[in-house]
Amino acid sequence: MAIKPITDPFVLHACELLSCLGPCKAVRMFGGYGLSVDGMNIGLVIEDTLYLKSNALTVPRWLAAGGRPFEYEAKGKTVQVKYHTPPDDALESPALMAPWARLALEAAVAARKPAPRRKPASRTQ
Repeated sequence: MAIKPITDPFVLHACELLSCLGPCKAVRMFGGYGLSVDGMNIGLVIEDTLYLKSNALTVPRWLAAGGRPFEYEAKGKTVQVKYHTPPDDALESPALMAPWARLALEAAVAARKPAPRRKPASRTQ
């Protein structure tokens, strides 16, 4: 079965905005879309809202710029995920989105778990 190409105009626009980092790939997930660049998950599009990856170090910058966290309800509780909206003006062009896209990529790289260390092969002679 062939995978349908993404045709949602907002998702395509979001990928264009993130193109300063490299080719953006969008995949359907959880009723929205996940956005990645070079295999790094850096964004979500949920209900025509773009959220970019954040972490404890970058959250203050997102909040200072007016960013809102991605939240959802689960089991009667509000759950916040480490993704925030970029400033509204950043949605106008890739150039305005670039610093926020880089910030999201930094958070994604920091969240990446290091590869497990391999034990050296024992030598038997």
